[in-house]
Amino acid sequence: MTEDTRARGDASSRGSLTIPVAADAADAKLVPGTEVYAALDLGTNNCRLLIACPTEDGFRVVDSFSRIVRLGEGISTTGCISDAAIERTIAALSVCRDKIRSRKARRLRLIATEACRAASNAEGFRDRVAAETGIRLEVINRETEAALAVIGCSPLIDPQGRGAILFDIGGGSTELVRIERDPADRDATPRIKAWMSIPLGVVTLAEHFGGRDVTPQCYAAMIDEVARHVGPFAAEHACELTGMHLLGTSGTVTTLAGIHLNLHRYDRRRVDGIWMSDEEITASIARLLRMSYQERAANQCISVERADLVLAGCAILDAIRQGFPLPRLRVADRGLREGMLVEMMREDGALSASR
Repeated sequence: MTEDTRARGDASSRGSLTIPVAADAADAKLVPGTEVYAALDLGTNNCRLLIACPTEDGFRVVDSFSRIVRLGEGISTTGCISDAAIERTIAALSVCRDKIRSRKARRLRLIATEACRAASNAEGFRDRVAAETGIRLEVINRETEAALAVIGCSPLIDPQGRGAILFDIGGGSTELVRIERDPADRDATPRIKAWMSIPLGVVTLAEHFGGRDVTPQCYAAMIDEVARHVGPFAAEHACELTGMHLLGTSGTVTTLAGIHLNLHRYDRRRVDGIWMSDEEITASIARLLRMSYQERAANQCISVERADLVLAGCAILDAIRQGFPLPRLRVADRGLREGMLVEMMREDGALSASR
């Protein structure tokens, strides 16, 4: 992607208060004299913050925060961010501000995605956020969102493979990216060959079709709706898939991994980087479809906050699997925040371009 289409800008324009890539081991050696970095991702469903310091082989996370705020709740029908969603989000962003200040982070990127791209009152919302929290949000376009997901997740591409079909299932949009290595140089950094974004995510799909009580017919209808958007991209870019695998970053795939592993409580260390076969994905989705809403809400890998959204995410995944029938999926509990951190650290020379 070219520099101008990625909307990079300088540090001040990106938002401020006016593994190896995701290395988080406590004994990782910090790079002396470097900044503390903070990356905030305000999505349609979640508000996430990651604060990290560069190390000799990546970065070490020193603080983090994640809260479901459902900023995009109702936007698909009203076109506006609701007052309740604004209050929830400002409360979460206030926590983020306090963490950024307490860790003395100076190098920041603070982004917002689909909800702030779509809502008619997004500018007023961002002005209020700035006034009440001091956080100035940068609204990124879909191409930048896809590029950051690639940077954050590319360390999980099979080093022996040709590449991956990366997907990021969000609350209000879903991005798909075909990433490949140069077949003549398998040690080369994987490159983006094609990408697309659709205006459907777990929140928008669940609001349209319903997410609490999902019948087989309703689930099939969700898949068909997503497939209409994915189909043209798959028709053009699902050829020659030998040596490729799926690479997924979203609450949907991490939840599926937790279900597959029978975790009593979600554990990122066991989920990030796990491989799932096509058969294991199918079995995990079938297990979720058999659960009632109450059973999903009681499951510690799903919780009441995701219980009405997870099947919409599974439908999106199934539509992607139809378009790109690959035998393996690698699960990434990482994404935009890690991508932002890596990009900033590379720009500052605190992290080499090969990381």
